[in-house]
Amino acid sequence: MTGTQHGDDREDEALARAAVDALIGQLALAPKPGLPDPRDLTARATRRDHGALRWSARALLPGLTAMAATARRTGEPSARLRTDLGAIGRSTEHTVALAGGGHRGALWTLGLLVAAAALRPGATPATTTAVAKQLAAHPDRRAPRRPTRGSTMSARYGAAGARGEARAGFPHVRRALTALTGSRAQGAPEPQARLDALLTVMSTLQDTELLYTAGPVGLRRVQAGARGVLEAGGTATRPGTEALSALDTELTNRAWSPSGSAPLLAGALFLDALGGSGARGTARPAPTHPHPGISP
Repeated sequence: MTGTQHGDDREDEALARAAVDALIGQLALAPKPGLPDPRDLTARATRRDHGALRWSARALLPGLTAMAATARRTGEPSARLRTDLGAIGRSTEHTVALAGGGHRGALWTLGLLVAAAALRPGATPATTTAVAKQLAAHPDRRAPRRPTRGSTMSARYGAAGARGEARAGFPHVRRALTALTGSRAQGAPEPQARLDALLTVMSTLQDTELLYTAGPVGLRRVQAGARGVLEAGGTATRPGTEALSALDTELTNRAWSPSGSAPLLAGALFLDALGGSGARGTARPAPTHPHPGISP
């Protein structure tokens, strides 16, 4: 193997590691209303054990590395590359299932973004999401033709769903990234900046999982609750923290999970880890105590 090949391999794995670190950083945040977080060490609140989710997140690394390598070799966001990414994704889903499961939405989001970053090294986040949009526009001709919860809810209510989000160039990933940098600029600590970014996504996303479990009325209620936290000043303020706690309690009691928002935050954290110029890097480390008063 040549030195160039060694360098390419390292770059592919670096992108994949940044994506996995971003996912683990998303998992580390708390309190996340209705979503798995470090309080769920025994699946108390969301029925998803947090330790198991962290473990299975690491099982994404080989697949994401393969996606980056395949994109780099292909060179363009072509239909052929889209088909290859789909095949790698289905294989990776199987591996993740053996490791404990979960993260299907994160694999979709991060897989496209990792491939786009490999296609355009050094690109800005806007360019990376635009390339991901080109990839998502191609159909995966080898994908199984069976309905999913997301596709069923998209058809019933006209929601964009995960595929629509990607085909639009991940607008909620970009919104989350803008909210993240804005909260930091206003002096919010990193955990609260990330929570504000998550709530920004929740406030407008037509989450198909919420549509399935809570219906349109429940979705609007969750969106309004997320907006209420932000309008109260965000999670770095006392009124915002109180509003967040109330939303968290309501979603936990109702067993409503805005699970479509979490992968999009992970996507934003991945782009953030690459830097504003798109330079390769590693994700910011997850804080030891993600939120005041909450320990992992």
